Amino acid sequence: MSGDRVEENRLGGESSPYLLLHRRNPVDWYPWGEEALAAARRLDRPIFLSVGYSTCHWCHVMERESFSDREVAGLMNREFVNIKVDREERPELDEIYMAATQILTHHGGWPNSVFLTPDLKPFYAGTYFPPEDRHGLPSFRRVLESLAEAWRTRRGEVEEQAESLAGAVRRYLEERAAPGPAPPGPEVALRSLAALEARFDPVWGGFGGAPKFPTPSNLFLLEALAGESAKAAEMLDATLDRMARGGLYDQLGGGFHRYATDREWKVPHFEKMLYDNGLLLEIYARRWARTGDPELARVAAGTAGFLARELTSPEGALWSALDAETGGEEGAFYVWRREELREVLGEEDFGFLAPLLGFSGAPFFEGDRYVLHLPEPLADQAERRRTARQELAREVAALSARLLEARGRREPLAVDDKVLADWNGMAISGLATAGALLPDPRLVERAARAAEFALSELRREDGVLVHAWRRGRGRAAAFLSDYVYLVRGLLALERASGEARWLEAARELAAEQIERLGDADGGFFAAAAAPDVLFRTKEVFDGAVPGANAVAALNFLDLARRTGEGRWRREAERTLAAFAPLVERVPEAARMLALAAWRLAEEEGKAEPAAAGAQSGAAAPAAPAVEERPVAMEIALGPADADGWRELGVRLEIAGGWHLYAPGAPNGTGLGGVGVALADLVFPPGRSAPLGPAGEELPVYEGSVEIRGRARPESPTGARLLLTYQACTEERCLAPATLETPLP
Repeated sequence: MSGDRVEENRLGGESSPYLLLHRRNPVDWYPWGEEALAAARRLDRPIFLSVGYSTCHWCHVMERESFSDREVAGLMNREFVNIKVDREERPELDEIYMAATQILTHHGGWPNSVFLTPDLKPFYAGTYFPPEDRHGLPSFRRVLESLAEAWRTRRGEVEEQAESLAGAVRRYLEERAAPGPAPPGPEVALRSLAALEARFDPVWGGFGGAPKFPTPSNLFLLEALAGESAKAAEMLDATLDRMARGGLYDQLGGGFHRYATDREWKVPHFEKMLYDNGLLLEIYARRWARTGDPELARVAAGTAGFLARELTSPEGALWSALDAETGGEEGAFYVWRREELREVLGEEDFGFLAPLLGFSGAPFFEGDRYVLHLPEPLADQAERRRTARQELAREVAALSARLLEARGRREPLAVDDKVLADWNGMAISGLATAGALLPDPRLVERAARAAEFALSELRREDGVLVHAWRRGRGRAAAFLSDYVYLVRGLLALERASGEARWLEAARELAAEQIERLGDADGGFFAAAAAPDVLFRTKEVFDGAVPGANAVAALNFLDLARRTGEGRWRREAERTLAAFAPLVERVPEAARMLALAAWRLAEEEGKAEPAAAGAQSGAAAPAAPAVEERPVAMEIALGPADADGWRELGVRLEIAGGWHLYAPGAPNGTGLGGVGVALADLVFPPGRSAPLGPAGEELPVYEGSVEIRGRARPESPTGARLLLTYQACTEERCLAPATLETPLP
């Protein structure tokens, strides 16, 4: 291997942090584009395609071991046209060539190393190749030499293999899209739930063995059915608890790592991705609003804090990821040796915190280090110590802050500072939802800043949405995932803020999505047609994030409810019908489409209780959840004056143990009307209570509340008052709601 400095190759002009990591390799890299493809045709050479992303540990390893080696680079440059692709910039290419790798090797991962003919058909593939033969893998040099020799001497066999593999990839990708005559029924959601139950780990939560991924599509399905199925609620709560207490969650700085390498969620793969944290923030906030578990609120607030501190740009957009390694060592930024902990904490506090954060026993990471985690729930530890959970939590937080400050003095992690439209949409939805439910208006404001950036900066000159942006440069027209997740975020922001502009922006983007990516047979292509892409695919199955066509269907149902426009419901039905045969055949692989089918049936009154979602011997399903409305409204009107105005009295009766936020607090109580004019409204002052995110005093209403003013009905029929409010107990808050009452 050579460490000599070389001149920048063609990647030096790119904006992707991943491509820029390779700009000084001695490899004659090309970015994907016509220049590279024309060179392959002109030179009649095969293409070596290397696909990865900036926070990928094994991508870094292969870059150091092979792509920085001058002899290996010389071989690559003589025999191949070498192309680097950032999978996060070109997900449609990643999907096609990852399918080829999975078909050939029966597994996948990154870096994805694929060899193509000049007409872009794959003939050989793998993932990471070591610098010498080991662990059953051929060395990268041997792979290069063998394939170069085959291209020169057995060209016909290579091209025959390429045709066969390209056909297999086409069949695999296009088979997904066979349409049906109608949407699937709601039973597919129950079958998907049963498949999850069969894989559920009752001891450690999650599904299957190691490695374990958060897989938000699992969690969204469980959350949707938790009110119908006791087993769904049990699986959801156990998984959220175990993930939050494990090393998967950064106990000091907040936020989730990408996945756990073990069954217990204790040792993570340390990169932190925006998509995981945006989606998990939303799930934890929503489940906290339903259960009141303070640990869920702690994790939601910590994840939001991580996004603000580590991944928010000066403009308010959100960056993509934090690297897993520093100094070539994965996890070095996060893990601790015993002497480091003792030095920061001192002997007494070390002894106090050790059993709480999992460093009282022998080190378990790479011989002499710990990954901080919570071996037991904080409430159990508090009970054992005969103290209140809140008091113990405050002590742990103070000591954790000292460790976080010390950790901040370590060599910083690299940040992938590109802005992706779809991942920002996930974060916007998470921030807006958490801001409304916790409640914390600062999170809603952050969501609004990110949305404003996306709508103004992520645009081409012709106005079309773009997928990726970095340092003033937008790259590639938007993919389906960009539209659906940004629309989803805007709808969440409209619900959290009450501002109609976000709903209008969501409608416009959904219309653009239909125009650019819609298929006449229903459903949506992942990308627009392009000459440098072998096939147009449709993203159906759930992976690290929920499948884009499923999110599209759910968005359309939401738009139909929010606007009252029937066209959106018809789009949802067409999208679901397009994938009905596939969902009915393998609902466990398309959980979010199954959830969308359930939601469609719910609105039609056809969804049945989820009894089928439990295996034999499981707990009986809970009764369907009833919407909680701990406030009642009574209206009194006086006689009309000469101009039609009447004295108005509105009496609110708030159930015991509940409070409403008064005007001046986040999601404070408000009064509006349809078909009626209101004037001179007087709200009583609220009682001050220490309920703000940082313990600040907020005004609240309890018991009976009288609102006075004047009203003038302006519609002969249908005039009604609209009370907007958020109801909370000391442990949890319901989502902001509107209570509608006809005017007497």
